[in-house]
Amino acid sequence: MVRKPVMNIAVQAARKAGTVIMRSIHRADAIAVTEKSQFDFVTEADKLAEAEIIKEIKKAYPDHAIWGEESGRIGQARYVWVIDPIDGTSNFMRGLPHCSVSIGLMEDGVVQHGVVYDPVRDELFTASRGGGAYLNERRIRVSNRGGLPGALIASGFPWRQRKRLKTQLKMLTALLEEAEDLRRGGSAALDLAYVACGRQDGYFEYGLQPWDMAAGALLVREAGGACIDFDGSDNWFESGNIIAGNLKVTAAMVARIKPLATRKLSDPDS
Repeated sequence: MVRKPVMNIAVQAARKAGTVIMRSIHRADAIAVTEKSQFDFVTEADKLAEAEIIKEIKKAYPDHAIWGEESGRIGQARYVWVIDPIDGTSNFMRGLPHCSVSIGLMEDGVVQHGVVYDPVRDELFTASRGGGAYLNERRIRVSNRGGLPGALIASGFPWRQRKRLKTQLKMLTALLEEAEDLRRGGSAALDLAYVACGRQDGYFEYGLQPWDMAAGALLVREAGGACIDFDGSDNWFESGNIIAGNLKVTAAMVARIKPLATRKLSDPDS
C-alpha cells in the first residue's frame, strides 16, 4: 500500500498525538481537567495533542485551514483539516483505555482523507476518497450482515442533547427487538472505524460534531458502507445525527429509528 503524501502527514500527526495520549493515559490522577460545559471536558493532553497535530500539518501545508475541537477555526482555505485530538476524553481522563485520534481533510467541504488512530492498541485506520479503507495497511470491509437480526449495534448517549434521551432509549428498544446486542464504547470515531472493519454491524448517535465523524464516516463509506441521517437523507454531517453500517443494516435501522426521530419533542411519549 502506497500512501499519498498528504496521508503520510496525517498519519504522522496522528501518531504524534498518540504519543501524547500514551504518556498520560495511565496517570489519570495527575491529568489536569477543565469542564468546558456540563458533561464536556478538556484535558491538558487534549490541548497538547491538538498542538502536535497542527504543528505537523502546518509544517507541510502552511496555507491549509484548521477546524479543531479545542482550537476552533484557524484560517480559511479550500483545504480544511478537521481534528479531534482525543475522541473519548471522558474515557481517557479516567484511565479507561478506549480513545482515539481523528483527523480528516476536507477539500471544498468534502472529506477526502481520514485517519483514526487508536494508540492503546496501535491500530491505524486510514481511508482516501475512492481508494478504499485500511486497518494497519490491510484492506477492510463492513460486515455482510443481512439486516438487524443478530446484529451488534453501537451508540452513544447524547450529552449535548439530553432532552432527546428518552427518544434514544425508545430507539434502542426498537432496535433490540431484532438486534443481538448493544455496545457503548465512548469514542464515535472508533465506533465508525469498527463498523468499517466489521467488528460492529451498525452505529447511530445524536448530536455529533464534524470532528467526531469526518474521518470515521469516510472509513465506513470506503469500506463499502453507508452513512445517513435518521430520516434516511444524506444530511448527517450538518445535523450531527448519524446512522452507519452496510446498506441492509442502515436501511433496517432507519426503518426503526425514523418514526421515533420525527416525533415532536413535545409529544408526551417522545
